[in-house]
Amino acid sequence: MKITIIGTGYVGLTTGTCFAEVGHEVTCVDNNAEKVQTLLDGKIPIFEPGLEELVKKNVNAGRLNFTTSTEDGVRSGEVIFIAVPTPPQEDGSVDLMYIEKVAREIAQFLTPEMGYKVIVDKSTVPVKTGQKVEETLARYAKPGCEFGVTSNPEFLREGSAVADLLKPDRIVFGSNDERATTIMQKVYEPFVAPVLVTDVESAELIKHAANSFLALKISYINAVGRICEASGADIEKVAEGIGMDDRIGRRFLNAGLGYGGSCFPKDVKAFIAISESLGYNFDLLKQVEEINEDQRELFLNKIREKLWVLQEKKIAVWGLAFKQNTDDVRESVAIKLIHDMLAEGAQITAYDPEAIGTAKKFGDLDGKITFADDLYSCVEGAEALIVATEWPEFANADLATVREKMGANLIFDGRNLLNPETAEKQGFEYHSIGRPATGV
Repeated sequence: MKITIIGTGYVGLTTGTCFAEVGHEVTCVDNNAEKVQTLLDGKIPIFEPGLEELVKKNVNAGRLNFTTSTEDGVRSGEVIFIAVPTPPQEDGSVDLMYIEKVAREIAQFLTPEMGYKVIVDKSTVPVKTGQKVEETLARYAKPGCEFGVTSNPEFLREGSAVADLLKPDRIVFGSNDERATTIMQKVYEPFVAPVLVTDVESAELIKHAANSFLALKISYINAVGRICEASGADIEKVAEGIGMDDRIGRRFLNAGLGYGGSCFPKDVKAFIAISESLGYNFDLLKQVEEINEDQRELFLNKIREKLWVLQEKKIAVWGLAFKQNTDDVRESVAIKLIHDMLAEGAQITAYDPEAIGTAKKFGDLDGKITFADDLYSCVEGAEALIVATEWPEFANADLATVREKMGANLIFDGRNLLNPETAEKQGFEYHSIGRPATGV
Protein backbone atom coordinates (compact mmCIF):
# COMPACT_ATOMS: atom_id res chain seq x y z
CA MET A 1 0.00 0.00 0.00
CA LYS A 2 1.00 3.63 -0.37
CA ILE A 3 1.38 5.14 3.07
CA THR A 4 2.28 8.65 4.19
CA ILE A 5 3.68 9.48 7.61
CA ILE A 6 3.59 13.15 8.61
CA GLY A 7 6.28 13.73 11.23
CA THR A 8 9.65 11.95 11.37
CA GLY A 9 10.24 12.03 15.09
CA TYR A 10 10.79 8.87 17.06
CA VAL A 11 7.35 7.38 16.37
CA GLY A 12 6.96 8.55 12.78
CA LEU A 13 10.43 7.50 11.64
CA THR A 14 10.31 4.08 13.26
CA THR A 15 6.75 3.39 12.09
CA GLY A 16 7.43 4.50 8.52
CA THR A 17 10.63 2.47 8.29
CA CYS A 18 9.00 -0.71 9.58
CA PHE A 19 6.01 -0.28 7.23
CA ALA A 20 8.52 -0.09 4.37
CA GLU A 21 10.34 -3.15 5.69
CA VAL A 22 7.16 -5.28 5.34
CA GLY A 23 6.61 -4.08 1.76
CA HIS A 24 4.53 -0.90 1.83
CA GLU A 25 5.59 2.18 -0.16
CA VAL A 26 6.16 4.87 2.45
CA THR A 27 6.59 8.64 2.17
CA CYS A 28 7.67 10.39 5.36
CA VAL A 29 7.01 14.13 5.54
CA ASP A 30 8.92 16.57 7.74
CA ASN A 31 9.19 20.36 7.53
CA ASN A 32 12.90 20.29 8.47
CA ALA A 33 14.79 20.20 5.15
CA GLU A 34 18.16 19.43 6.78
CA LYS A 35 16.65 16.48 8.65
CA VAL A 36 15.03 15.18 5.48
CA GLN A 37 18.34 15.26 3.61
CA THR A 38 20.07 13.46 6.48
CA LEU A 39 17.42 10.72 6.33
CA LEU A 40 17.70 10.44 2.54
CA ASP A 41 21.42 9.87 3.09
CA GLY A 42 20.52 6.88 5.27
CA LYS A 43 21.46 8.49 8.59
CA ILE A 44 19.15 8.97 11.56
CA PRO A 45 19.11 11.71 14.23
CA ILE A 46 18.40 9.33 17.12
CA PHE A 47 19.95 6.18 18.54
CA GLU A 48 17.67 3.16 18.26
CA PRO A 49 19.14 -0.33 17.81
CA GLY A 50 18.63 -1.66 14.28
CA LEU A 51 16.80 1.40 12.93
CA GLU A 52 19.59 3.06 10.93
CA GLU A 53 20.28 -0.17 9.03
CA LEU A 54 16.59 -0.51 8.11
CA VAL A 55 16.39 3.13 6.96
CA LYS A 56 19.39 2.65 4.63
CA LYS A 57 18.04 -0.66 3.33
CA ASN A 58 14.57 0.65 2.50
CA VAL A 59 15.73 4.00 1.08
CA ASN A 60 18.04 2.07 -1.27
CA ALA A 61 15.20 -0.32 -2.16
CA GLY A 62 12.95 2.63 -3.08
CA ARG A 63 10.27 1.72 -0.54
CA LEU A 64 11.07 4.59 1.83
CA ASN A 65 11.19 8.23 0.80
CA PHE A 66 11.47 11.50 2.71
CA THR A 67 10.14 14.90 1.66
CA THR A 68 9.29 18.33 3.03
CA SER A 69 6.12 18.52 0.93
CA THR A 70 2.88 17.77 2.76
CA GLU A 71 1.07 18.19 -0.56
CA ASP A 72 3.09 15.36 -2.11
CA GLY A 73 2.43 13.21 0.92
CA VAL A 74 -1.32 13.78 0.81
CA ARG A 75 -1.46 13.12 -2.91
CA SER A 76 0.54 9.88 -2.76
CA GLY A 77 -0.80 8.26 0.40
CA GLU A 78 -3.85 6.02 0.51
CA VAL A 79 -3.43 6.13 4.27
CA ILE A 80 -2.03 9.24 5.98
CA PHE A 81 -0.61 8.85 9.49
CA ILE A 82 -0.28 11.89 11.74
CA ALA A 83 2.78 11.36 13.96
CA VAL A 84 3.63 14.83 15.22
CA PRO A 85 4.55 15.87 18.79
CA THR A 86 1.86 16.22 21.46
CA PRO A 87 3.81 18.00 24.21
CA PRO A 88 2.43 18.56 27.71
CA GLN A 89 1.20 21.95 28.82
CA GLU A 90 1.87 23.42 32.27
CA ASP A 91 -1.30 21.89 33.73
CA GLY A 92 -0.44 18.44 32.35
CA SER A 93 -2.99 18.55 29.53
CA VAL A 94 -1.87 17.83 25.98
CA ASP A 95 -0.99 20.59 23.52
CA LEU A 96 -2.76 19.62 20.29
CA MET A 97 -1.49 22.58 18.24
CA TYR A 98 0.56 20.39 15.87
CA ILE A 99 -2.26 17.89 15.38
CA GLU A 100 -4.68 20.67 14.46
CA LYS A 101 -2.15 22.30 12.13
CA VAL A 102 -1.46 19.06 10.26
CA ALA A 103 -5.19 18.28 10.00
CA ARG A 104 -5.74 21.68 8.35
CA GLU A 105 -2.80 21.13 5.99
CA ILE A 106 -4.12 17.73 4.95
CA ALA A 107 -7.56 19.24 4.34
CA GLN A 108 -6.03 22.03 2.25
CA PHE A 109 -4.45 19.55 -0.18
CA LEU A 110 -7.29 17.02 -0.39
CA THR A 111 -9.28 16.99 -3.64
CA PRO A 112 -12.31 14.92 -4.68
CA GLU A 113 -10.25 13.41 -7.53
CA MET A 114 -7.94 11.71 -5.03
CA GLY A 115 -10.71 9.43 -3.87
CA TYR A 116 -11.17 8.06 -0.36
CA LYS A 117 -8.36 8.64 2.15
CA VAL A 118 -7.86 7.30 5.65
CA ILE A 119 -6.41 9.78 8.14
CA VAL A 120 -4.83 8.10 11.16
CA ASP A 121 -3.96 9.61 14.53
CA LYS A 122 -0.70 7.84 15.44
CA SER A 123 0.37 10.41 18.02
CA THR A 124 -0.70 9.86 21.61
CA VAL A 125 -3.76 12.07 21.95
CA PRO A 126 -6.59 12.65 24.47
CA VAL A 127 -9.90 10.91 23.93
CA LYS A 128 -12.17 12.78 21.48
CA THR A 129 -9.21 14.10 19.44
CA GLY A 130 -10.32 11.99 16.46
CA GLN A 131 -13.65 13.78 16.54
CA LYS A 132 -11.87 17.14 16.39
CA VAL A 133 -9.62 15.99 13.54
CA GLU A 134 -12.68 14.84 11.58
CA GLU A 135 -14.43 18.18 12.19
CA THR A 136 -11.31 20.09 11.08
CA LEU A 137 -10.98 18.05 7.88
CA ALA A 138 -14.64 18.57 7.06
CA ARG A 139 -14.38 22.30 7.72
CA TYR A 140 -11.33 23.02 5.56
CA ALA A 141 -11.47 20.36 2.82
CA LYS A 142 -12.97 21.08 -0.59
CA PRO A 143 -16.56 19.91 -1.19
CA GLY A 144 -16.76 16.30 -2.33
CA CYS A 145 -13.62 15.04 -0.55
CA GLU A 146 -14.03 11.61 1.03
CA PHE A 147 -12.09 10.48 4.09
CA GLY A 148 -12.30 8.45 7.27
CA VAL A 149 -10.52 9.16 10.57
CA THR A 150 -9.06 6.40 12.74
CA SER A 151 -6.96 6.15 15.89
CA ASN A 152 -3.96 3.78 15.93
CA PRO A 153 -1.99 4.13 19.18
CA GLU A 154 1.65 3.10 19.20
CA PHE A 155 3.15 0.87 21.89
CA LEU A 156 6.85 1.36 21.18
CA ARG A 157 9.49 0.93 23.85
CA GLU A 158 12.60 2.97 23.26
CA GLY A 159 15.52 0.61 22.84
CA SER A 160 13.39 -2.14 21.30
CA ALA A 161 11.12 -0.16 18.99
CA VAL A 162 12.00 -2.01 15.78
CA ALA A 163 11.15 -5.38 17.32
CA ASP A 164 8.01 -3.91 18.90
CA LEU A 165 6.79 -2.80 15.47
CA LEU A 166 7.82 -5.80 13.40
CA LYS A 167 6.68 -8.34 16.01
CA PRO A 168 4.03 -6.53 18.07
CA ASP A 169 2.23 -8.14 20.98
CA ARG A 170 -1.00 -6.49 19.78
CA ILE A 171 -2.29 -4.08 17.16
CA VAL A 172 -5.03 -1.66 18.17
CA PHE A 173 -6.97 0.72 15.98
CA GLY A 174 -10.25 2.49 16.40
CA SER A 175 -12.62 3.27 13.57
CA ASN A 176 -16.23 4.33 13.20
CA ASP A 177 -16.17 3.79 9.41
CA GLU A 178 -16.31 0.36 7.74
CA ARG A 179 -14.26 1.48 4.73
CA ALA A 180 -11.52 2.82 7.01
CA THR A 181 -11.57 -0.41 9.02
CA THR A 182 -11.08 -2.52 5.89
CA ILE A 183 -8.14 -0.38 4.73
CA MET A 184 -6.47 -0.42 8.16
CA GLN A 185 -6.74 -4.20 8.25
CA LYS A 186 -4.93 -4.27 4.90
CA VAL A 187 -2.18 -1.99 6.28
CA TYR A 188 -1.49 -4.45 9.09
CA GLU A 189 -1.97 -7.63 7.06
CA PRO A 190 1.81 -8.35 6.89
CA PHE A 191 2.12 -8.32 10.69
CA VAL A 192 1.47 -11.43 12.78
CA ALA A 193 -0.25 -10.28 15.98
CA PRO A 194 -3.68 -10.12 17.62
CA VAL A 195 -5.69 -7.21 16.21
CA LEU A 196 -8.21 -5.33 18.33
CA VAL A 197 -10.63 -3.10 16.44
CA THR A 198 -12.56 -0.64 18.57
CA ASP A 199 -14.39 2.63 18.22
CA VAL A 200 -12.12 5.69 17.91
CA GLU A 201 -12.68 6.85 21.48
CA SER A 202 -11.72 3.51 23.04
CA ALA A 203 -8.52 3.30 21.00
CA GLU A 204 -7.55 6.79 22.13
CA LEU A 205 -8.04 5.84 25.79
CA ILE A 206 -6.12 2.57 25.58
CA LYS A 207 -2.68 4.20 25.22
CA HIS A 208 -3.04 6.55 28.19
CA ALA A 209 -4.64 3.84 30.32
CA ALA A 210 -1.91 1.29 29.49
CA ASN A 211 1.05 3.60 30.16
CA SER A 212 -0.51 4.89 33.36
CA PHE A 213 -1.00 1.34 34.60
CA LEU A 214 2.65 0.48 33.90
CA ALA A 215 3.72 3.63 35.75
CA LEU A 216 1.50 2.50 38.62
CA LYS A 217 3.35 -0.85 38.76
CA ILE A 218 6.69 0.96 38.96
CA SER A 219 5.55 3.29 41.74
CA TYR A 220 3.92 0.40 43.57
CA ILE A 221 7.09 -1.69 43.67
CA ASN A 222 9.10 1.37 44.73
CA ALA A 223 6.67 1.90 47.61
CA VAL A 224 7.09 -1.78 48.57
CA GLY A 225 10.85 -1.25 48.32
CA ARG A 226 10.66 1.37 51.06
CA ILE A 227 8.94 -1.17 53.30
CA CYS A 228 11.67 -3.69 52.47
CA GLU A 229 14.38 -1.25 53.49
CA ALA A 230 12.58 -0.50 56.77
CA SER A 231 12.14 -4.19 57.57
CA GLY A 232 15.37 -5.71 56.23
CA ALA A 233 13.61 -7.61 53.43
CA ASP A 234 14.99 -7.89 49.89
CA ILE A 235 12.88 -6.19 47.20
CA GLU A 236 14.32 -8.42 44.46
CA LYS A 237 13.00 -11.54 46.18
CA VAL A 238 9.70 -9.88 47.03
CA ALA A 239 9.24 -8.76 43.41
CA GLU A 240 10.08 -12.26 42.19
CA GLY A 241 7.44 -13.75 44.46
CA ILE A 242 4.83 -11.21 43.38
CA GLY A 243 5.68 -11.66 39.71
CA MET A 244 5.24 -15.43 39.85
CA ASP A 245 1.50 -14.79 40.09
CA ASP A 246 0.48 -14.91 36.43
CA ARG A 247 -2.27 -12.39 37.13
CA ILE A 248 0.44 -9.84 37.94
CA GLY A 249 3.63 -10.82 36.08
CA ARG A 250 7.24 -9.83 36.79
CA ARG A 251 7.65 -7.08 34.21
CA PHE A 252 7.77 -3.46 35.48
CA LEU A 253 8.26 -4.68 39.05
CA ASN A 254 11.82 -3.36 39.25
CA ALA A 255 12.55 -1.06 42.16
CA GLY A 256 14.78 1.87 41.34
CA LEU A 257 14.96 5.61 40.87
CA GLY A 258 11.52 5.72 39.23
CA TYR A 259 10.23 6.13 35.70
CA GLY A 260 11.22 8.85 33.24
CA GLY A 261 11.37 9.33 29.49
CA SER A 262 9.05 10.92 26.97
CA CYS A 263 5.98 8.73 27.61
CA PHE A 264 5.19 7.75 31.19
CA PRO A 265 5.52 11.18 32.90
CA LYS A 266 3.63 12.91 30.09
CA ASP A 267 0.94 10.25 29.72
CA VAL A 268 0.22 9.99 33.45
CA LYS A 269 -0.19 13.77 33.68
CA ALA A 270 -2.33 13.76 30.56
CA PHE A 271 -4.58 10.96 31.83
CA ILE A 272 -5.11 12.86 35.10
CA ALA A 273 -6.03 15.99 33.10
CA ILE A 274 -8.27 14.02 30.72
CA SER A 275 -10.07 12.41 33.66
CA GLU A 276 -10.60 15.76 35.36
CA SER A 277 -11.99 17.23 32.14
CA LEU A 278 -14.51 14.38 32.16
CA GLY A 279 -15.43 15.01 35.81
CA TYR A 280 -13.32 12.36 37.57
CA ASN A 281 -10.57 13.14 40.10
CA PHE A 282 -7.96 10.42 39.51
CA ASP A 283 -6.30 10.50 42.94
CA LEU A 284 -4.67 7.09 42.43
CA LEU A 285 -2.55 8.41 39.55
CA LYS A 286 -1.65 11.51 41.55
CA GLN A 287 -0.17 9.16 44.15
CA VAL A 288 1.74 7.37 41.40
CA GLU A 289 3.32 10.70 40.44
CA GLU A 290 4.06 11.61 44.05
CA ILE A 291 5.79 8.29 44.80
CA ASN A 292 7.86 8.65 41.62
CA GLU A 293 9.02 12.16 42.53
CA ASP A 294 9.79 11.17 46.13
CA GLN A 295 11.94 8.25 44.99
CA ARG A 296 14.72 10.51 43.75
CA GLU A 297 14.78 12.54 46.97
CA LEU A 298 14.94 9.39 49.10
CA PHE A 299 17.90 8.16 47.05
CA LEU A 300 19.61 11.53 47.36
CA ASN A 301 19.16 11.34 51.13
CA LYS A 302 21.14 8.07 51.16
CA ILE A 303 23.99 9.84 49.40
CA ARG A 304 23.81 12.81 51.79
CA GLU A 305 23.81 10.51 54.81
CA LYS A 306 27.09 8.88 53.78
CA LEU A 307 28.91 11.84 52.24
CA TRP A 308 27.55 14.23 54.87
CA VAL A 309 28.21 17.34 52.75
CA LEU A 310 28.09 17.20 48.94
CA GLN A 311 29.99 20.47 48.49
CA GLU A 312 33.19 19.76 46.48
CA LYS A 313 32.67 15.99 46.65
CA LYS A 314 33.81 14.14 43.51
CA ILE A 315 30.94 11.95 42.36
CA ALA A 316 30.90 9.62 39.34
CA VAL A 317 27.60 8.91 37.59
CA TRP A 318 27.07 5.97 35.26
CA GLY A 319 24.15 6.76 32.98
CA LEU A 320 22.46 9.82 31.50
CA ALA A 321 19.69 8.35 29.32
CA PHE A 322 16.36 7.67 30.99
CA LYS A 323 16.82 3.95 30.24
CA GLN A 324 19.21 1.60 28.46
CA ASN A 325 19.52 1.24 24.66
CA THR A 326 18.53 4.82 23.89
CA ASP A 327 20.09 8.28 23.78
CA ASP A 328 16.86 9.90 25.00
CA VAL A 329 17.33 12.13 28.06
CA ARG A 330 13.81 13.54 28.25
CA GLU A 331 12.62 13.42 31.87
CA SER A 332 15.74 11.43 32.72
CA VAL A 333 15.93 10.74 36.46
CA ALA A 334 19.71 10.51 36.10
CA ILE A 335 19.94 14.09 34.85
CA LYS A 336 17.51 15.37 37.48
CA LEU A 337 19.65 13.72 40.15
CA ILE A 338 22.79 15.33 38.71
CA HIS A 339 21.16 18.76 38.85
CA ASP A 340 20.15 18.11 42.47
CA MET A 341 23.77 17.32 43.39
CA LEU A 342 25.17 20.25 41.38
CA ALA A 343 22.88 22.55 43.36
CA GLU A 344 24.65 21.33 46.52
CA GLY A 345 28.11 21.94 45.10
CA ALA A 346 29.11 18.43 44.03
CA GLN A 347 31.69 17.91 41.26
CA ILE A 348 30.20 15.45 38.78
CA THR A 349 31.83 13.26 36.15
CA ALA A 350 29.39 11.23 34.04
CA TYR A 351 29.51 8.57 31.37
CA ASP A 352 26.84 7.07 29.10
CA PRO A 353 27.44 4.81 26.07
CA GLU A 354 25.06 6.79 23.83
CA ALA A 355 23.51 9.81 25.56
CA ILE A 356 26.41 12.20 26.16
CA GLY A 357 25.58 14.22 23.03
CA THR A 358 21.89 14.53 23.86
CA ALA A 359 22.69 15.31 27.51
CA LYS A 360 24.92 18.19 26.40
CA LYS A 361 22.25 19.46 24.03
CA PHE A 362 19.04 18.89 25.99
CA GLY A 363 20.09 18.21 29.58
CA ASP A 364 21.52 21.65 30.41
CA LEU A 365 24.77 20.02 31.54
CA ASP A 366 27.36 21.25 29.03
CA GLY A 367 30.07 23.13 30.91
CA LYS A 368 28.62 22.13 34.29
CA ILE A 369 29.97 18.58 34.60
CA THR A 370 32.79 16.52 33.13
CA PHE A 371 31.91 13.91 30.51
CA ALA A 372 34.10 10.80 30.56
CA ASP A 373 35.08 8.70 27.55
CA ASP A 374 34.43 5.37 29.28
CA LEU A 375 33.09 3.94 32.52
CA TYR A 376 36.53 3.44 34.11
CA SER A 377 37.90 6.93 33.48
CA CYS A 378 34.58 8.21 34.85
CA VAL A 379 35.33 6.85 38.34
CA GLU A 380 38.94 8.09 38.54
CA GLY A 381 39.38 9.65 42.01
CA ALA A 382 35.63 9.57 42.75
CA GLU A 383 34.44 9.51 46.35
CA ALA A 384 31.18 7.83 45.31
CA LEU A 385 29.78 6.05 42.27
CA ILE A 386 26.12 6.35 41.31
CA VAL A 387 24.53 3.87 38.89
CA ALA A 388 21.65 5.77 37.30
CA THR A 389 20.85 3.91 34.04
CA GLU A 390 20.61 0.14 33.56
CA TRP A 391 23.08 -0.27 30.69
CA PRO A 392 24.45 -3.87 30.38
CA GLU A 393 27.93 -2.38 30.15
CA PHE A 394 27.61 -1.22 33.74
CA ALA A 395 26.27 -4.55 34.97
CA ASN A 396 29.32 -6.28 33.46
CA ALA A 397 31.88 -3.81 34.79
CA ASP A 398 35.05 -5.11 36.45
CA LEU A 399 34.51 -3.88 40.01
CA ALA A 400 38.11 -4.67 40.96
CA THR A 401 39.27 -2.11 38.39
CA VAL A 402 36.62 0.34 39.57
CA ARG A 403 37.84 -0.01 43.17
CA GLU A 404 41.45 0.62 42.14
CA LYS A 405 40.54 3.84 40.35
CA MET A 406 38.14 5.31 42.91
CA GLY A 407 39.26 7.47 45.79
CA ALA A 408 36.76 5.88 48.18
CA ASN A 409 34.50 2.83 48.33
CA LEU A 410 30.89 4.02 48.12
CA ILE A 411 28.47 2.75 45.46
CA PHE A 412 24.86 3.93 45.24
CA ASP A 413 23.04 1.70 42.77
CA GLY A 414 19.80 3.39 41.70
CA ARG A 415 18.86 0.54 39.37
CA ASN A 416 19.77 -2.54 41.49
CA LEU A 417 22.04 -3.45 38.60
CA LEU A 418 25.12 -4.72 40.42
CA ASN A 419 25.52 -7.82 42.56
CA PRO A 420 25.78 -6.81 46.25
CA GLU A 421 28.01 -9.75 47.18
CA THR A 422 30.43 -9.03 44.34
CA ALA A 423 30.59 -5.37 45.35
CA GLU A 424 31.27 -6.30 48.96
CA LYS A 425 34.05 -8.73 47.98
CA GLN A 426 35.81 -5.89 46.16
CA GLY A 427 35.70 -3.76 49.30
CA PHE A 428 32.73 -1.56 48.43
CA GLU A 429 30.07 -0.22 50.73
CA TYR A 430 27.09 -0.87 48.52
CA HIS A 431 23.66 0.80 48.74
CA SER A 432 20.74 0.04 46.44
CA ILE A 433 16.93 0.30 46.41
CA GLY A 434 14.87 -1.93 48.71
CA ARG A 435 17.79 -4.24 49.54
CA PRO A 436 19.98 -4.38 52.65
CA ALA A 437 23.25 -2.42 52.37
CA THR A 438 26.45 -4.50 52.22
CA GLY A 439 29.99 -3.79 53.35
CA VAL A 440 28.80 -1.28 55.94
